[in-house]
Amino acid sequence: QVDHMTELVDDLLDVSRVTRGLVTLDLRLVDLNAIARDAVEQTQPLVQARGHALDLRLHGHPVIVQGDATRLIQVMANVLNNAAKYTPEGGHLTISVSLADGWGEVAVRDDGIGIAPELLPHVFELFSQAERTPDRSQGGLGLGLALVKGLVELHGGNVHAQSDGAGTGSTFTILLPATTGAVAAPQAAQEAGTPAPAQHSLRVLIVDDNSDAADTTATCLEAMGWQVAVEYSAAAALVRAADFRPGVCLLDIGLPDMDGHQLARELLALPQTRASVMVALTGYGQQQDRARSSQAGFAHHLVKPVSLDALAALLAAVEAERAGGG
Repeated sequence: QVDHMTELVDDLLDVSRVTRGLVTLDLRLVDLNAIARDAVEQTQPLVQARGHALDLRLHGHPVIVQGDATRLIQVMANVLNNAAKYTPEGGHLTISVSLADGWGEVAVRDDGIGIAPELLPHVFELFSQAERTPDRSQGGLGLGLALVKGLVELHGGNVHAQSDGAGTGSTFTILLPATTGAVAAPQAAQEAGTPAPAQHSLRVLIVDDNSDAADTTATCLEAMGWQVAVEYSAAAALVRAADFRPGVCLLDIGLPDMDGHQLARELLALPQTRASVMVALTGYGQQQDRARSSQAGFAHHLVKPVSLDALAALLAAVEAERAGGG
């Protein structure tokens, strides 16, 4: 009962923060496939306790959005929990990730009790609940879906529910704007009759202790034809740079073992990376922050969250300048 009450109070506080505009999102490039996997892992105890079969269907390639990973996991976990609670024991749940028309889509389907037509327009309102079935022991206050709607809209997306009525199950669909460039892989492009992304000669080293952010950015750049290496610490980056010889180094400033300013200085002191272009990645964009990065040898200062389009344009400009002998 204490655990249950704690969950309800947390939901109430979250809903209050969202409705009052007090939620600040930590926006980064995230892959909806990874978000869906984490949400499934988080809801697995309830799914298993109710004897449900859960089918996870991921997209074949990264579906990249600008989002707060923690909040998006919370959104999907709430929808999954809702599906599990309103589906009789031994039911079937499906969560699928797809990409279409510039939108990343996550759909959660169940074969549960369904939603009556008169309730359907109100499912995302505070304290809205379907009628409880005798086997539904997990109660609530009808906060989860209201929180889902608020958080999705903060991400510039939308969510809607669909059901053909009582006993027909439900489908909840979350739509989030996909980042330009996080689209079909080269093979899909070739099958559609369009050329694959150009292969770039410029090598890019990404150094960030946030592995999700680093890996997602690398995946996007690789899909666009760049040659990318990733490291999660300054020490590893120094070793990797000697062999990889990057033309551009994207360095997080807040690294745990050595800050990005010192790492830039040490990279510029190496013969293999003396001519590399240093690009700072940081959450701080004040004039004094830019001045400090410039003093450390950075040619560019990017403030997180970084637009993939802007990053690709910067890399293309560096590559063109080098090709022209500049």
